[in-house]
Formats: sequence, C-alpha cells, structure tokens
Amino acid sequence: MHLLKYDEHGELKLSKDLIDDVPPYAILSHTWGTDDDELTFAEIQKGLDKTKAGYDKIQFCGEQAKRDGLEYFWVDTCCIDKANHAELSEAITSMFRWYQRAVKCYVYLSDVKVENKGTLYNGQTWESDFRGSRWFTRGWTLQELLAPTSVEFFSQDRKHLGSKKTLERLVQEITQIPNRALQGACLSSFSDDERLGWAVGRKTKRAEDRAYCLLGIFDVFMPLIYGEGDNAFNRLKEEINKRRGEKHHSKIGIRTKLTVLGKLPPPSPSAIIPFRRDRDFVARPVLDDVWQRASELGARVGLVGLGGVG
Repeated sequence: MHLLKYDEHGELKLSKDLIDDVPPYAILSHTWGTDDDELTFAEIQKGLDKTKAGYDKIQFCGEQAKRDGLEYFWVDTCCIDKANHAELSEAITSMFRWYQRAVKCYVYLSDVKVENKGTLYNGQTWESDFRGSRWFTRGWTLQELLAPTSVEFFSQDRKHLGSKKTLERLVQEITQIPNRALQGACLSSFSDDERLGWAVGRKTKRAEDRAYCLLGIFDVFMPLIYGEGDNAFNRLKEEINKRRGEKHHSKIGIRTKLTVLGKLPPPSPSAIIPFRRDRDFVARPVLDDVWQRASELGARVGLVGLGGVG
C-alpha cells in the first residue's frame, strides 16, 4: 500500500509499498474524471502536473487530513501502480480493507455545490444536488460508503455537508441500504440477495468491475481476469455460494443476478407519495423500525393507527 504525504517543503511524496506498520491515514472517495484529468502513479513519481483537474481532489484530501491530524492519505488514482498487474490485483482485492482501516474517509462530490445556497439545516437547498450526485450511481463507491467507520461528505467547493451518521436518513433514502448496514453492522448478517440488491443500478467503467467491486462486500477472493466480461459475475456467484454453503444460505436468485447486471429493470415502486419532506417534522421512534423493515429487498410495510393521533 502506497501512501501520500506532504514533506517539509510542501511537496507531495509517495511512500514505499507498506505491508506492516501502516500509519494512520485518511482516504478519498470520489468519481473519476477523464483519464487525462487524473494524476497517475507514474506522474506522482516523476513530478506533479498541478494544472490537471485531478490535482484539486488530491490537494483537498491532503489538506483535510492535516486538519484532522493525519499525516498520510490515500487516493486511488495515483497510489496504485496500474502498470504492475500483481500490484493492481492486490489493490483491488484489498480495497475494502483499506477503506475499512482508514481513520477518515472523505467523499468529494464534484457535482454538488453549496456556495451561497445554504445548508441542509436551513433550507435543504443542496439536497437535490446531493440526491442526484453521480457518486451514488457508481459501483466502487458502494464499498467506500459501507467499509469506513467515519465517512464525511464534502461539496465541490470543499464545504462540509455532513457525515454518514448525520446524513444517515438522507443516504438511506437515496441508496435503500438498511440503517444497520450504514451504522457498521456486520455485512454477513444480511442475505446474499439483499447485498446484491444494494448494487442494482450502479455502473462501472469495465464490465468485470461490476463483480470485482463487490468482493469486499461478500468477503470473497478470486483471481482478476480483465477481458472476461460478465463471466466475472458468474465466478463471483459461484464463490459466494461455495463460501456460504447451500445448507445454510440460499443460492443467489437468477432475477437478482440479471438485475445487477442491468439485464432486467429493478422492480418499480407500487406507489409514490408526491409530497416533499417537511423539515420541521419530528420523527417518532417507531419510524426507525419502519425504515429498517421497508429497506429490505422486496419488503412491504404498513403503518396503522387511529386518525388524528399524529
């Protein structure tokens, strides 16, 4: 694992490959721009091109890490030598653990701006941008949301929007991931089909990555074979069923598999209430249970009470 740090002269340096005694570090979660925009491992070694758009994200991560008392940080675009197949395979296999072990995970939302729009707490004026952010549609960001304990969201203009904890209800509504999973519950306590359901609608640049980005979610290991296309998902399914054992866990359903691969549409909601959320609404404790039950794949929940009791 290579980590970044700024030296005493303010120059960005890349550590040697660390295996043991990895220091505390922050980690960046973001959506990639074009290949020409992102700084690579080789460019970090040769010398920075600070005119590249991707440098801003790296600079932001380093500065935020320093504010949080962390000397080291990790960014996937430039901390992996992708020309080295062995290192690339190790990085993808280890990615979930690397995010899990990070002291802080900073989510940089390049398509969410605050500026003078206000905050979630005095008008929710950036909430629509937040809900529609591309970050929530990508395959790799699923594990980047679930693995770290501390996840902090930032806008394009580096404004702090909140954390996975403070924005939990909003994140749950967007992702349909149960609150327990967002709060750090062991992922093995959720069914295979349920975890696969969290990936429905998410996209990756390479077809194989639709399977590879789920390795940490299921705690399985398998060789990476770029070029195999959708067969990677078949191998993932076999590994999951083999690891779980047919006696104790049902096999992954064919509809779930095809839905994740984008060959079947996810089921449509049976009804949508066309009302905006009331920011002055005070939720009662029973609603936490309703949200959790309703977020389970295929669940239906009815809340019954006497009229006029609130």
